[in-house]
Formats: sequence, structure tokens, C-alpha cells
Amino acid sequence: MRLSLQSTPMEIQDAGWKALRDHLGLVGALRFILQYEKGQGDYTQVRSKLFKGKTVKDLIKEMKE
Repeated sequence: MRLSLQSTPMEIQDAGWKALRDHLGLVGALRFILQYEKGQGDYTQVRSKLFKGKTVKDLIKEMKE
């Protein structure tokens, strides 16, 4: 199946599942899918609060310590 900008979310999901099965086999595709968990909340908002007022330089310094 060739996807386009007009492809529906279901068509994209079906094509992705087929690609996984074709390349990893059924067991490999299932193991791959089971590694992912749908998160909750707003990732960007959480990170903004977590790193508020810190520069990249500050974060690198903290990681090195």
C-alpha cells in the first residue's frame, strides 16, 4: 500500500503493522509493539517546568557532576 498525504490514520496504522510483520515476522512485530506505552500529559509543558531558568550549559554541567 502506498500512503499519501490524504491517507487516514487507520491506513497509516495498517501499513505500519504490515511493514513490521513483513520485516520482523509476527513475533518480532508483537515484541516491538509491546515495548511502547502511550504516555500521559503534555511532554513539552512538563519539560518546560522541569528545566525552567536553566541553560543548556547549566544542564551539561549538572550531567557531568
